[in-house]
Amino acid sequence: MDLNTNSRLGLKANWRQFSLLVIVNGFVGAMVGLERTILPEIAEAEFLIAAKTAILSFIIVFGVTKAITNYYTGALANRLGRKNLLTIGWLVGLPVPVILIYASSWDWIVAANVLLGVNQGLTWSSTVVMKIDLVGEKNRGLAMGLNESAGYLAVGTVAFLTGWIAAEYGLRPYPFYLGIGFAVIGLLLSVVFIRDTIHHVNLETTHSEVQKLKRVFWETTWKHPDLGSISQAGLVNNLNDGMIWGLLPILLSMRDFDFAEIGKIVAIYPIVWGSGQLFTGKLADHLVKKSMLFWGMLIQGLAIVAMVYSESFFQFVALGIVLGLGTAIVYPTFLAAIADYTHPQQRAESIGVFRLWRDLGYAIGALVSGIIADTLGIQYSVLLIGIVTVISSLIIKVRMN
Repeated sequence: MDLNTNSRLGLKANWRQFSLLVIVNGFVGAMVGLERTILPEIAEAEFLIAAKTAILSFIIVFGVTKAITNYYTGALANRLGRKNLLTIGWLVGLPVPVILIYASSWDWIVAANVLLGVNQGLTWSSTVVMKIDLVGEKNRGLAMGLNESAGYLAVGTVAFLTGWIAAEYGLRPYPFYLGIGFAVIGLLLSVVFIRDTIHHVNLETTHSEVQKLKRVFWETTWKHPDLGSISQAGLVNNLNDGMIWGLLPILLSMRDFDFAEIGKIVAIYPIVWGSGQLFTGKLADHLVKKSMLFWGMLIQGLAIVAMVYSESFFQFVALGIVLGLGTAIVYPTFLAAIADYTHPQQRAESIGVFRLWRDLGYAIGALVSGIIADTLGIQYSVLLIGIVTVISSLIIKVRMN
């Protein structure tokens, strides 16, 4: 099919390609889920690393490399093609599970997360942009809800599976065998079945009324009151997720939960986050995005603060559900709102800038929470991150139009 002449916008017109991209993003999320439950345990049990900052080093390098890759994926999307960047991302991700299986030192684990960050930046950013390209203006929130839902449901499901496998058969190598299959299938789907969407961008450009930004980087970062508010909230959202990823398993271990219970608690948050976006994404097409972002960030912050004072398994499960709901409210709304405020030809770059700052939140959250955990204790680290999340919600309330 000649996309130059036959391209049409809309979810119904492009449901086959859209569905394939949802499936591919499920495999993208699964690659992150491999590490979600067990890497902090591997650091302590196999490599005898006690300092929380050192344990969280894998999240820091993951966040930095993913953030930088996000930016360049957006900047190069029109020049190199979305499909090409998606394919390159899977090629980079192929060695990750193999390195995690055979790593003989923590440095190899960190190196694997450099590759994983590049893999995630290229693949997830490409699928996000391609779905927005396909659906046009009408169903952006729904598109992002489906995309992020597939990714984070996979994160949570695989986090649970690896926790169960580790409890039954040990921390290595069996949990990481899943990753080899994920990477191979994701690569094959991307090469054989996915088509580029640049012609859909050209079609939308012909009737877009959105004004072009003069300086995409600075206006998306902060200068534009709406785009800047979204970017800071995205950074804080992943800042608290980086803390949850790295410190929650350790906090739960300190509270004497066994490994199976830790796996369930750690998994419930991204599962609710992922499944909730099936509904919140569609709501973002109908409700006021500012209100959704404010309430979503506020709910997250209050849930994190409450974790400091929780003791029982059911309390942590309940807070994981609440935290997942808060994150589900904001995650597809972030991307749909960024797309609303940017011209189609600048969309990929603006989303890349947003995702640069959002995923730097992983690194900042891991670094800050690790330092505070080492100096004052994990409880103070969790409390601070919760307070920062509440402050982020207030910035949205005050600054966003």
